[in-house]
Amino acid sequence: MQRPWVPQEMSLPPRLDPELRSGCVRPRYALLINPFYPKDPHASFGKHVLTPTLALTSIAGATPTNWEVTYWDENLLQGPPPWEPFPQVVGITVHLTFAQRAYALAKWYRCRGARVVLGGLHVLSCPDEAAPHADALAIGEGVQLWPRILQDVEADNLQKVYQATYHRPYREDPAPRRNLLPSESFLTTASLIATRGCHNRCGFCYLATDGLKMPYQMRDVDQVAQEFQATGQPYGVFTDNNLGSRPDYLRQLCKALRPLEKIWSAAVTIDVTDDPSLVREMALAGCTGVFVGLESLENENLTDARKRTPRPADYARRVAILHDYGIQVNGSFVLGFDHDRKTVFEKTAAWVEENRLECATFHILTPYPGTPLFKQLETENRLLHKNWMLYDTGHVVFRPRHMTPEELAEGYAWCYRRLFSHRSIWRRRPADPRAVLSYLAMSYLYKRSNRLWHFLIQKRLTARVWRPLVELTRRRHLVLRKRLANPALPLTASRVVPAGV
Repeated sequence: MQRPWVPQEMSLPPRLDPELRSGCVRPRYALLINPFYPKDPHASFGKHVLTPTLALTSIAGATPTNWEVTYWDENLLQGPPPWEPFPQVVGITVHLTFAQRAYALAKWYRCRGARVVLGGLHVLSCPDEAAPHADALAIGEGVQLWPRILQDVEADNLQKVYQATYHRPYREDPAPRRNLLPSESFLTTASLIATRGCHNRCGFCYLATDGLKMPYQMRDVDQVAQEFQATGQPYGVFTDNNLGSRPDYLRQLCKALRPLEKIWSAAVTIDVTDDPSLVREMALAGCTGVFVGLESLENENLTDARKRTPRPADYARRVAILHDYGIQVNGSFVLGFDHDRKTVFEKTAAWVEENRLECATFHILTPYPGTPLFKQLETENRLLHKNWMLYDTGHVVFRPRHMTPEELAEGYAWCYRRLFSHRSIWRRRPADPRAVLSYLAMSYLYKRSNRLWHFLIQKRLTARVWRPLVELTRRRHLVLRKRLANPALPLTASRVVPAGV
C-alpha cells in the first residue's frame, strides 16, 4: 500500500537550536504556544487551519494589562517559536498527542531562563508525568488561573501547582484576544464557544476523563452574538462539544445570531433533529454545516460507549432533515469498537454514500488516559503501548476484539481513500443540480488538495484564497434564508440549495 504524500514540515516539528543563547529576559512578557503535532496524511491538511485554538486566545484575554502577551502556533509552518525578545513566562497547552513536543519546548525555554507553565487536558489527566517539565502546572480552568500565576511570577512566589474548577459562570470569562492572531493564516479567526460540556458522557470521550468535572454551562446569547459581530468575520466556527445539548438554548441563540447575516458551523448530536423547527431556526440563523458524532452504525457499540442517541436505523431520516434545510453534514465515525468486524469499513462507507453526506471524518477508537475506555483496555491487557504521540485517532494503539491491529489500520486508511475518491465524491453530490458545483468545489478543494494546503499554509495565503469563497457562500445563504422565511413556499429538497461551506 502506497503511503499518502506528507511533507516533512507536516510530520516533524521545527528544530530547536541547542546552541542558541538568549538575551536578557524581558520582564512582564508572556509567550503562549500551541505545539506542533504530526498531520494525518489520510485526512485534509485544511482542517488544521480552519480556525485557531480558542484556549490560548482566551488565556491571552485574561492576561493582566501590565503584561505583554504574544501567541505562536507551530502548526502554521513558520519555523520554531520566537525567542527575541525572550519571554519571562511561557505558557504551553498540552494534549497527549503532542505532549513530548510540549516538554521539549518547555526544556528549551527553561534552560534559557523562562518560567514555563503547562496546562491543558493532558496535564489534568497525567499531572505526575507533566510536573518535572514545568515550573508550574495549571490544572483546570486556565482563564481563572492565569492572572494569579502572573501575579505570583511578579512577586517571585510561583507555586508548583495551581488548580481551578469549571464552576464559575461562563459568562464572566473575558473575550478572547483575537488581535494576537495571524489572521491571514486561517480560514476564519472567529472560533466561538457558547456552551461548555455535553449531555453525553461517552466512555471514549475526553469529557469522561477522571477528575474533569465540567458542568454544562451556557453563555448569554447576546454576549455570543456581540462577540461574533466584533470579529468582523463572515464565517464562524462554534467549538462547543455539542451546541445542541439544550435545544431551548440553541433556539434562543439562533434568534440572536439571525440578524447578523453571517454563516457558521457547529458540532451537534443527531438528536438535534428531534424537532425539525429547530433545524429550520439554525438555517435561518446562518448554519451551513454541522459536525455530527454518529460514531457507529451498530446499536451495541453505542450502548457500550454509553452514548444517548437515536438508533442508527433512524440516522438516514434525520440526516435528510438537515439536508432539507440546506445544512451540510460531516458525519464522524469511530472504527474499532468491540462489535466491529472487518465488514464495518465497507458498510460505513456505503452508508455515507447512500445518504449523500457531504463529508465524513473517520477515527480509530483511541483510549485517552483517564477515560473508562482506557481503564477497560488496560485491565484487559489490550493496550499495545503508551506512546502518547500515536494516540491521535489515526493510529491503532490497542488490540481490537474482532480484527488485527493491522486490519483496523488498513480499514481506516481504506475509508479515507474511498471517501476522497472521484467516484465517491460524485456519488455523494446533492440531489439538487444547482448545488452540485459548489459541493464539488468544496470537496475537491478540501479533500483532494493537500499539496495546495501545504503551499497556502507555508505562504500564509489561506485567508486570501478562501475568504472570497466564504463571502460568496454567505451571500448565497442569504438568498436561501429568504426562501426559508417565506411560509407560503413549501419545503422541498429542490428549493433549498446547500450553501457550500
